[in-house]
Order: sequence, then C-alpha cells, then structure tokens
Amino acid sequence: MNITLEQAEKAIQEAKAKAAEIDTKMNIAIVDGGANLVAFTRMDGAWLGSLDISIKKAKTARFFDMDTGIVGSLSQPGGPLFNIEHSNSGLITFPGGIPIKNAEGTIIGAIGVSGSSVENDHTVAEAGAKAI
Repeated sequence: MNITLEQAEKAIQEAKAKAAEIDTKMNIAIVDGGANLVAFTRMDGAWLGSLDISIKKAKTARFFDMDTGIVGSLSQPGGPLFNIEHSNSGLITFPGGIPIKNAEGTIIGAIGVSGSSVENDHTVAEAGAKAI
C-alpha cells in the first residue's frame, strides 16, 4: 500500500503550517512505500542545499522504517549500523525523516524535512506525518 498524492499534499500542507508557526523555511519531501518521490515543496527562501537532504531523509526513513534520528544513533562509531550512510547512494542519519503510517499502522511512505535545526526539521516532519 502506498501514500496517495492527496495524502502527500495534506502532509505537506500540515508541515508547511508548522514551519510557518515556528518561523522557519523548509524543503519538504514525501516518498511512497517504494521510496519514490510523490510530492515536494520548497518554501520561499528555503536553503537550496537542503533540497537534496529532505529527499534523502524521506528515503532513509522509508528504507529502514524508522526516524532518521534513530538511524543516526545506531550508525555512530562502534554502533551496529556504523557507516550505513554511505549505502543506497547516500543516506541522511540525523533527525527530520519520519515514516508515514495509515490508520491501520501500515507504513505507506515517509516525509523528509530540511532547512533549519535538526530539532525544527523533526518537529515539522512530525506535523506532516501526523496529518495522515
């Protein structure tokens, strides 16, 4: 099962609203269950360098079905996933990527957000993920 375009657009709208609430500009990416990009937005003035990061955060969250911050904690030196960020054409292993689940709890995609502190990225991603 995959996220629909309508659901992806709803997640982006909620994420944008949260970004505006905390006064930040974000790049927001939504991928489907196969980690394919479904929807993307770059808020006016959001960092260009964060565009690719937001997409990779969404893909990382879907590839491993966990928040990217958790992947990051597992990929520290001596950790079980050390150096994993070099796989899959590059992963992002800091907060801002979250799997998206449907009402039944099945993962149907993921959101990736980048453009501010990792704490703000995670907060905005969480708002988008909870919209579904």
